[in-house]
Amino acid sequence: QVQLVESGGGLVQAGGSLRLSCAASGRTFSSYNMGWFRQAPAKEREFVAAISWNGGMIHFADSVKGRFTISRDDAKNTVYLQMNSLKPEDTAVYYCAADRVFGVIASRYQYWGQGTQVTVSS
Repeated sequence: QVQLVESGGGLVQAGGSLRLSCAASGRTFSSYNMGWFRQAPAKEREFVAAISWNGGMIHFADSVKGRFTISRDDAKNTVYLQMNSLKPEDTAVYYCAADRVFGVIASRYQYWGQGTQVTVSS
């Protein structure tokens, strides 16, 4: 019912910034909690950030606190991940996800985008 498409990935130097976008199609986008996850080769998919359906709850992984921000624009059916002070260890495929329940566990999210590659050079 909900389709998600990420964009905004690319190659950036360490210390730089990048903003990822996740455009959603489908009904009642504003009713969904949204999350960002990332996965590097041969590593587990890890939680990055999440925002509740009403924006009242926001949570970040410790590794990105103070550097990343998450926001949503329900009028545009889009969720954003603003990434600042990027580090090489941020390199991964970034995925957005949606679910009726707010959480940080990837397996609990119902809908997923195709992912967008973020590469941070040293």
